[in-house]
Amino acid sequence: MLTEILIPAVVGLAVGVFVGYALRKARAKKTTDEAEARAEKMLAEAKIKQQQIIQETKSSEQDSLIRAKEKALKIIDEAKHEEQSRRRDIQDQQRRIEKRENMFDEKLMEFEDKKTRLEERTKEAEAIKDQLNQLKDEQLLKLQEVAGMDTDQAKDHLLKQVENDAHDSLMSRLRKIEKESEEELEKKSRQILSLALTRFASSVSTDTTTTKVTLPNDEMKGRVIGKEGRNIKAIEMLTGTEVIVDDTPEQITISGFSPIRRQVAKRALDELIKDGRIHPARIEECIMNAKKSIAKDLRKAGEDALYQLGIPVSSIDPKLISILGRMKYRTSYGQNALQHSIEVGIISGMIADELGADSAGARKGGLFHDIGKAVDHDMQGAHPEIGYNILKKFGFPEELCYQSIAHHEDRPRTIEGSIVKAADAISGARPGARKQSLEQFIQRMEELERTASSFEGVEKAYAIQAGREVRVFINPEHINDLEAYRLAKDIANKVEAELSYPGEVKVMIIRETRVIEYAR
Repeated sequence: MLTEILIPAVVGLAVGVFVGYALRKARAKKTTDEAEARAEKMLAEAKIKQQQIIQETKSSEQDSLIRAKEKALKIIDEAKHEEQSRRRDIQDQQRRIEKRENMFDEKLMEFEDKKTRLEERTKEAEAIKDQLNQLKDEQLLKLQEVAGMDTDQAKDHLLKQVENDAHDSLMSRLRKIEKESEEELEKKSRQILSLALTRFASSVSTDTTTTKVTLPNDEMKGRVIGKEGRNIKAIEMLTGTEVIVDDTPEQITISGFSPIRRQVAKRALDELIKDGRIHPARIEECIMNAKKSIAKDLRKAGEDALYQLGIPVSSIDPKLISILGRMKYRTSYGQNALQHSIEVGIISGMIADELGADSAGARKGGLFHDIGKAVDHDMQGAHPEIGYNILKKFGFPEELCYQSIAHHEDRPRTIEGSIVKAADAISGARPGARKQSLEQFIQRMEELERTASSFEGVEKAYAIQAGREVRVFINPEHINDLEAYRLAKDIANKVEAELSYPGEVKVMIIRETRVIEYAR
């Protein structure tokens, strides 16, 4: 039963497989035939397109060849035209060159003719020159025979005559120029100084090298002296001053070159007299207190000076302010050094304003120009160099440090230095500002007269007006009027270079001729 069922199934499966294979083969053949047909069709179409392309390429090549031939012909025509144009240009240039050559030939002929004529004229001129030289030599010989001098002698004589004639005119012109310039400068300087001085007023006071201490009674003198003079010895040793106890009632004198030491001694004595206890230990304590008090006063005096000149206190080192305050107790020819510096600073600022210079720098330079005097008792050297080194140490600029030296130079190299020099002279030369001993005054007068009398032709010389003017009488036979102006200038220069004096010295030359005759 099972076999009957399987046999038909196997047969059916085999038939199905065969039929499927046959169908699949038939379908594959059909597909292959269709593909071959399409390929043959595409190949045919490609051949057709190839033939079309070949035909189109042949036609385009023919067109390109035709166009190339036409372009070549055109280029050949243009080249021919250009060649013809260049030939015409070359021909024109050749004609112009030929024309220029002809002109050059003509000019060359003219130049040769002119050269020939110039050579002939040159020869004629040389011949005439030789004749003139011959005539000149003959005339010179005749002149020498007539004058009795040769050429060198006549030349020297002529030069001397010209020099003598020109000397008077030159001296007259020089005197006129100097007079005009001096008048103009004096007018301008007077105007500037008058404007500055009218805006400033200062008291006149002189200090001395002694300080007075007032006592309540004469019995206090004995207590100040102490047993066997121990108190006064202690005061003198600790302060470096000399205490003078004389017969002056209710007063003792403190003498010393340093005003600060004198002031320390005075304050210590005032405190001792007020307290009543006077012995070496108490003296030492009072002197220490006086030094501290003086130090505060110095700082305050320096700050007041800065305030008075409008200089910010914060811009100056405190040590330099204290050094500036030391000048409160320093004098120069009896004039207080700090007051003098303040005056110089104010006047310098006013003059700088008038001249358009640096007024702030001039004020500061004027205030510190004598700063070296504050410590010149303790250091070696002149106060200008000491002041320069101090200002340099505290960081001042070079142009401001230089003003410490400039006020002692004849010709300062900066305008501010000249201003400070002028202000220093104004402050020191004011009447009553400084004082001088009789011996120094007489010595200065004698030196002034001796300097003026040292010139040749001077008969007498007199110093008048406290040495601010010197009158010189000259011999009229040795010095004429024009030479007198030069003599006055020479005397003024020598006085300025060799002598030391406040302000300025006026030199007056007096020349007079006296003719005396007697009637009998």
